[in-house]
Amino acid sequence: MAHMGLPSGYQRLIQRLNRFPQGAPPSRTLYRILAVLLSEEEAARVSLLPIKPFTVKTAARVWKIPEYEAQKVLDGLADKAILLDIEQDGQSTYVLPPPMAGFFEFSMMRLRDDVDQKILAELFYQYLNVEDAFIRELFGAGDTKLGRVFVNEPALAPELSLVIMDYERASGVIQDARHIGIGVCYCRHKMAHLGKACQAPLDICMTFNNTADSLIRHGVIRRVDAREALDLLAQAQEVNLVQFGDNVRDSVNFICNCCGCCCEAMLAAQRFGFLHPVHTTNFLPVLQAETCTGCGKCTEVCPVQAVGLVEAHDPRHPLRKRAHIDTAVCLGCGVCVRVCPQSSLRLTPRDKRVITPLDSTHRAVVMAIERGMLQNLIFDNHALWNHRVMAAILGVILRLPPIKQALASRQFKSRYLEALIVRMRS
Repeated sequence: MAHMGLPSGYQRLIQRLNRFPQGAPPSRTLYRILAVLLSEEEAARVSLLPIKPFTVKTAARVWKIPEYEAQKVLDGLADKAILLDIEQDGQSTYVLPPPMAGFFEFSMMRLRDDVDQKILAELFYQYLNVEDAFIRELFGAGDTKLGRVFVNEPALAPELSLVIMDYERASGVIQDARHIGIGVCYCRHKMAHLGKACQAPLDICMTFNNTADSLIRHGVIRRVDAREALDLLAQAQEVNLVQFGDNVRDSVNFICNCCGCCCEAMLAAQRFGFLHPVHTTNFLPVLQAETCTGCGKCTEVCPVQAVGLVEAHDPRHPLRKRAHIDTAVCLGCGVCVRVCPQSSLRLTPRDKRVITPLDSTHRAVVMAIERGMLQNLIFDNHALWNHRVMAAILGVILRLPPIKQALASRQFKSRYLEALIVRMRS
């Protein structure tokens, strides 16, 4: 970054962002984005913050300022949705979320006049949709992905209700959430500033649990109850939007209602499908070819262009077409099943179940192992680790398959970790 001649505060912040598995490749465009969102002084301060959640006392010590002053700075950053503040047991802790899913989206999830959102939208488009380093790294690196697709529940046959897990249902996530907030869809808001947005609903982006609580308190999103969220989910499904959310089983933080023309995850799946950029559902659509009329409705709604029309080879109707599903690309969302007027498509379980990480800690550790960055989670020079955090990370490692345990051990370079793994195996 030094050769780019960027102000040092932004250089250090970019380096800080890239200590986490979900980083942000350096570029002039990224610098310009950060310059819109933060002053250089704010960037320099954020660059010193720990990777894991921290308190006001920690920030004050790192910044070498009084706690009351640190509190004011932290609250200001939370108002901008750069930081999330989590209230638990009467104490507030803060965390810097990754750019995505994180403060990039948060910056466009409300209408605001403290930043120029048109310029910001143009910069995001350049960084995410024209330059491809960020999206390729975010969605393409490693086997464990940031997000997963939820199956379109109305498309499920009754007998499949016995094989779908609660965490695979968007409705289940909504009903289990402690806090629910609704914001403006980042993707379509961004595209609207460029004159490229579709007509899908805008005020429909769902955030849950601690993330929602923080964003609600700082006016980024509005609080709703489960009933309103379920109504919005039904509205999204009615207009054939795909539910894409947090790739965890417990404490899901977000579900986006995605279109194939604006959504970053769906566009990534179209551009880099061979990298399998998002985790699929545990279902696949199967075609009953003899009843398919080739109407093309399924091809129109597929968000990743996995469904096409091919020759039906019907000697009585030589021009007849039928649907064809590319199962290597298909997300298993089931949107095509819902719109088929002939009921020629049905969902069936995949031969091999997709494994979803338990929670965000589990996902972060596995992603760090796969990307060769575990040492950044274990050794954070800007904060002292407490025993509970270390125990949580080691606990996740010890539950990994042997091959990934070996990868973790090599990166950690710790005889202590190796001994724990051997002990757990015996």
